[in-house]
Amino acid sequence: MLDKKKKHPKVKARLHERNKNRGRYNFKELVESCPDLKPFVILNKYEDESIDFANANAVKMLNKAILIHFYGLETWDIPKGYLCPPIPGRADYIHHIADLLRQNNYGKIPTGSNITCLDIGVGANCIYPIIGNNEYGWSFIGSDIDPVALKSADDIINSNPNLKGNIKCIGQENPKDFFYGIIPKDGYVDFSICNPPFYESAEAAMKESLRKTKNLSKGKEKEANLNFAGQSNELWCEGGEARFVRNMVNQSKKFAKSCFWFSSLISKESNLKNVYQALKEANAVKIEIIPMGQGNKKSRIVAWTFLTKEEQQKWKNTRWNVKLKKKD
Repeated sequence: MLDKKKKHPKVKARLHERNKNRGRYNFKELVESCPDLKPFVILNKYEDESIDFANANAVKMLNKAILIHFYGLETWDIPKGYLCPPIPGRADYIHHIADLLRQNNYGKIPTGSNITCLDIGVGANCIYPIIGNNEYGWSFIGSDIDPVALKSADDIINSNPNLKGNIKCIGQENPKDFFYGIIPKDGYVDFSICNPPFYESAEAAMKESLRKTKNLSKGKEKEANLNFAGQSNELWCEGGEARFVRNMVNQSKKFAKSCFWFSSLISKESNLKNVYQALKEANAVKIEIIPMGQGNKKSRIVAWTFLTKEEQQKWKNTRWNVKLKKKD
C-alpha cells in the first residue's frame, strides 16, 4: 500500500529569497531542458517525482539539469570521484555575498564583469563561478591545487560560450598558499569566497560519507560512494576547517589592500570562536557573520575586511562605478 500523499511547503523558506531553487524541483521542466535526466526520474513512496539520491549518477544528472535549466549552461560534467555539490546551498553563498556588497554600495548590488571574485578551491564542478556569473555577471578567478579539477573546470568553461572570457582558472603551486601566485602584484579582487575542507583526516571524511550514503540507501550500502565523498583536498586537511580558515585569515592580512571582502563558509558553529579570535588578532576592520540554512543543515559565512571607511569609499566609487544621483 502506498504511503499517504505527502504535503510539501511551496517554498524552502530557509533558502535565500533570490534562490532559483526555493520551490520543489519541477522534473518535467528539468527533463525538457536536459533529456539525459529522464532515465533517473522515479516516483517515490509519496508518488512524487524524484530521483534516488543514493545513486551518484542520478545526483550528477540532476545537477546538470539544474545548471542547464536555471543557469544557462549547454552542458556540464565532472570526473568520477569528484565532489558533486548541492546547488541550492552554493547559490545561497553567492546571493548572501551580493547582499554584503549591496550594504557597502548605497543599497545597490554591484554587477557586471568589472566585479571580480576569487574562488579559492574552485573544484572540478566550477559551481560558484557558474552561478555568480549567471546571476550577477561577475568575473571569476578560480584557483585550485588539483590539476584534474582545474582541467575539468576549464572543460566546463570552454564547453559553454556564456562562460568563456568570464572565468579564469589558475593552478595554486603551493598548497599552503591562498592568495600568493593568484592575486597579481598591484592586482585587485572585489571579494573572495571559499568552501574549506571540513574534516581533519581522510578517515573522518570517509566515515561521514558512509553514514550519509547508508542513510540515503536505507542502510543497504556498505561502502561510501566516491561521487559523494569527493577528493581528499576537497574534504579534509590537517587541523580541519578551523585551522584552514585561520591560516587563510593570517595570509589575507598581507593582501589587505588587494581585496574588499574576504570570506569563507564555516560549517561547524564551534569553529567560529577560533576564527573570530584570529580575525581580532589580524586587526580586521570589520567582521560579518551571515547565517545560512538548507533543510536541517545550518552553516554560516564569515566575511572580513581590512579597509578603512575612507578606503572602502574610494574602492566602491572607483571600482564599482557607482554614480550617486543628484537630488532635484
